[in-house]
Amino acid sequence: MSNQLTILVTGGAGYIGSHAVLALQRAGYKVIILDNLSYGHRDLVEQALKTELIVGDTNDRALLDQIFATHNIAAVMHFAAYIAVGESVSDPAKYYRNNVAGTLTLLEAMVAASVKTFVFSSTCALYGVPKFTPLTEDHPQDPISPYATTKWMVERILADFDAAYGLKSVAFRYFNASGADPDGLLGEDHHPETHLIPLVLLTALGKQDSIAILGTDYPTPDGTCIRDYIHVADLAQAHVLGLKYLLQGGNSNMFNLGNGNGFSVRDVIETAQQVTGRKIPVVERDRRAGDPPILVGSSDKAKEILGWKPQYADLQQILAHAWQWHQQRHGVK
Repeated sequence: MSNQLTILVTGGAGYIGSHAVLALQRAGYKVIILDNLSYGHRDLVEQALKTELIVGDTNDRALLDQIFATHNIAAVMHFAAYIAVGESVSDPAKYYRNNVAGTLTLLEAMVAASVKTFVFSSTCALYGVPKFTPLTEDHPQDPISPYATTKWMVERILADFDAAYGLKSVAFRYFNASGADPDGLLGEDHHPETHLIPLVLLTALGKQDSIAILGTDYPTPDGTCIRDYIHVADLAQAHVLGLKYLLQGGNSNMFNLGNGNGFSVRDVIETAQQVTGRKIPVVERDRRAGDPPILVGSSDKAKEILGWKPQYADLQQILAHAWQWHQQRHGVK
């Protein structure tokens, strides 16, 4: 590509960030990753992405200034957030310092360097308990965890930075990123792991004894929570489309990303048993505080404005790609 623009991807060694880096590379962009490696994986950057990795933090203004001074960066894609809802309740300071203060420091460095294009990994959690589903972008915002509040605050900051400094942004609000790169290059590997699909697959691998269903008395067809699972490769593609939209002069905007279908916890476990061919032991427990029965987002706006089309909306495909990755990552065939 003759116009090979350089994109700085923060958190690019993490789960969603690394898939976005891969999608950017496949779209012809040059990528530099900034990641403090608190949760990211150096080996994935070196083996799968083969791009420059700067180990550092978004709160380090001197480092950010140096990066912008020494690289001709066209835009920033920002994934460097802490994401564990439960931990955000017990240790909110960690979340406000990284997710809000770190983003603010990054945005100030961008403005100082006249880099005015920003793609933000936000969350549908900022809507709080749904008043209607599927959730649309104009649903009232009422975050119920410090994690969700940090994302809500950053979206407010972005609106103000656009008005004051002309910094244009796209914020993507999504729920359950899942699956893995269809070619098996990348996948989900959190420590500790809190997400349902990898926990189900780790149970299938025998890495844990059982999977807990948290609540079986919800007002849903099978009594378990229904969630919107979106393939990480589809998420990554949306971020590339959002970047192109801004680079072509688009105004600041926000988009929900989901596949429009909700799957229950039992759906996920049963489909995982089909995909893996293994029995997955289940333990039924009480509800977790603050879990709404149904969370499904509408992606009509992203489809209409960005031309986004999810390629892997089928739960079986999502689980098959994730299973391929987990077997490979844990050396199981």
